[in-house]
This record gives sequence, structure tokens and C-alpha cells, in this order.
Amino acid sequence: MNKIPLTTFGAQQLKEELQQLKSVARPEIIAAIAEARSHGDLSENAEYEAAKEKQGFIEGRIAELEHKLSHAHIINPQEIHADGRIVFGATVTLLNLSNDEEIRYQIVGDDEADIKVKKISVNSPIARALIGKEEGEIAEVQAPSGMREYEILTVEYI
Repeated sequence: MNKIPLTTFGAQQLKEELQQLKSVARPEIIAAIAEARSHGDLSENAEYEAAKEKQGFIEGRIAELEHKLSHAHIINPQEIHADGRIVFGATVTLLNLSNDEEIRYQIVGDDEADIKVKKISVNSPIARALIGKEEGEIAEVQAPSGMREYEILTVEYI
């Protein structure tokens, strides 16, 4: 079975979500199902059907999180010794050579990726183009809008 790469922060987020689902959401939905059952005929009870559907979603998400955490390869970016190369967990500052715009990304696992907070998936085209490169190198990224070039300004393990 393949390991699922996660940063320590990403693993903590998944653990917190799992704890919330098990200790809050699961008991709430069990209570909602019991309440809906008390209303009588289940064949015409929309509340019961909705609660059962939500229960299925919650149980599925719990199973998914447990699977991911049991197969996780947790990486602390601060403990990486990659000699300035871009690897999983690294935070990079790039210069877009077409418009001189600086951008900063952290390369994380698929479950942690969130472009709004500048975290990109290790499987994204830009991360794949960056992996293994060092400060000062140029990375060519095939984007939907065409080829883009980025100069790597800094590589940090924070």
C-alpha cells in the first residue's frame, strides 16, 4: 500500500476532523435518527431518510480519514535536510518571469492543498516542475494557458 504524504500540520488537521466526527457529528446524527424513528412510519419519513443519508456520509468520511491516517507518511518540514533542493514540505518563493510577480507556495499533500492559503499539492503541475530544483534555477510549468517560467528565489523548510 502506498504511503500518503502529509505534513505534521496536515496530519493534525485530519486527526482533529476525525475526532470531531466521532465525538460530535456521529452522536448528533444517531440522536436525529432516533428522533425521526419516533415519528412513526419510516417509509414516508423524509427526516429519517435525510438523517440516514447524512449518517452514511459521516461514516464514509470517518473510514476515509482513518485509512489516510493509518497510511500516512508524516513529514515535518523543519526536519528536512535537502541541501536547498525543493522537496515535499518545502516553502518556495518564485518569480513569474512573464510578469515579475512574486508568489510563495508550500508543497503539501493532496488533502492539505489549498490555493487560498498558498499550499499546493505535490501532484500539481507546478509542484512537479519544482521538485528537485534549487534556488536560482528556472522551472518551466505547462499550464492550461501555456508554458510559464518561474525563477526560484528561495527554498525554505519551515
